[in-house]
Amino acid sequence: MKVTSLIKSAVAAMALIVGISTVTAEPLKIAYSDWPGWVAWDIAKEKGFFEKHGVEVELLWFEYVASMDAFAAGKADAVCVANGDSVVLNATGARNVMILVNDYSNGNDKIVAKSGIADVKALKGKKIGVEIGFLSHALLIKALQDSGMTEKDVELINMPTHQAAQVLASGDVDAIVAWQPHSGMALKASEGSSAVYTTADAPGIIYDTLCVAPGSILKRKADWQKVVAAWYDVVDYMADPANEEEMLKILSARVGLTPAEYKPFLSGTYMMSKDEVLKALVPGDGFDSLYGSCEVVNQFFVANKVYEEPVDVKRTIDPSFTKAVK
Repeated sequence: MKVTSLIKSAVAAMALIVGISTVTAEPLKIAYSDWPGWVAWDIAKEKGFFEKHGVEVELLWFEYVASMDAFAAGKADAVCVANGDSVVLNATGARNVMILVNDYSNGNDKIVAKSGIADVKALKGKKIGVEIGFLSHALLIKALQDSGMTEKDVELINMPTHQAAQVLASGDVDAIVAWQPHSGMALKASEGSSAVYTTADAPGIIYDTLCVAPGSILKRKADWQKVVAAWYDVVDYMADPANEEEMLKILSARVGLTPAEYKPFLSGTYMMSKDEVLKALVPGDGFDSLYGSCEVVNQFFVANKVYEEPVDVKRTIDPSFTKAVK
């Protein structure tokens, strides 16, 4: 009888502990910024997908670079960044693991040239505004290579991406490299300008990911699994044409645009299904694989002295979360 009573007491105590930990667990903090594949996290919040899976998430809105700074400073458990910038964070001390691929850029990242410049070859000898050391820089290098040129054939002007539109409109440069919405704003701000190269010309060069601090994964892996499951509810929701009107209202509200203004941004962002992500999570060379894409930019960053030693890419990617989603 005493043994039975002890067992019952232990079970009751464990239930109390579990109940308390559930109630007092801090929300998982995700730093995100203005990119369609990340603004889509607002859908998970607004449609109750986090609640559906039993996880509490706090979405922290930043400018892109500021989101990385916040993560590096320990103010967020996770950050939404392009795969190459995940590698940079790992190289510079802000350890993280990519547990989810949201999308790949399919035209939203652009080289926008002023009126009279019709293609990349026409940029020879010209000034190009770009945030040096970031993936826009890597996109520019790829564009130049595709046209038989190198950085030595142009003059790079270091420029914060969020200032792309005003820099191009000022006439201080002949072209800029930026992602949406900044690339679209540059097109509008400079009359006669055009996109002479985009990520649609190099699909897979930029994957957009959710990167989590290893310590947070260690402590709350089950909760991060729920976040990934909630994400695929977002993907399914966005894929249903019946949800388009409501979806655009949610996305546009976050960035202060009308639904009609926001709609074009989605065409340059390829939202990946779970099956497509699983294919990208198979190790391989080239841009079809997240591993291959990361290795390409890894070597780019070493060559451009962003950091000295290559990162072990395999340690920065964990495909198990997507594989576990039913």
